[in-house]
Amino acid sequence: MENGTVFRVNSPQVVSETIDGEVVIVNLDKGIYYSLLKTGADVWSRIERQLDRQELVREVVRSYDGSVEEIEIAIDEFIANLLAEELIVIDPQPRAASTENSPEILETSGSKPHFEKPLVEKFTDMEDLLLLDPIHEVDVDAGWPTAKAA
Repeated sequence: MENGTVFRVNSPQVVSETIDGEVVIVNLDKGIYYSLLKTGADVWSRIERQLDRQELVREVVRSYDGSVEEIEIAIDEFIANLLAEELIVIDPQPRAASTENSPEILETSGSKPHFEKPLVEKFTDMEDLLLLDPIHEVDVDAGWPTAKAA
């Protein structure tokens, strides 16, 4: 991945919410949901802030104990997975990342948490339910809501 590349959440078809450190992401077009924990949640928050790849890696290196090479490779794989699942897209017109409301990362002499490879957990068990559109898919004879035609 190129250093200046900026990614963004593939909205409006992808929505996410952070709950107790876990990021839950739903692809509304596919009816699939995902879970990101620990390092994955941290990287997702940086993607939401639209940091370019270089700054994203730099912040993670400052936040975790691990080699730069290990972190770069893991983040590139993680981003590739997010792109493949169509959860993020490359921003063709990147905006300047806002430093407002973003946590400042300070170098500390204390120990940093060990870097763990970020993972994307994928769940398809609620696909049929998530694809229901109770607002628009109303059929008087079949009931409400109805599933989208395959």
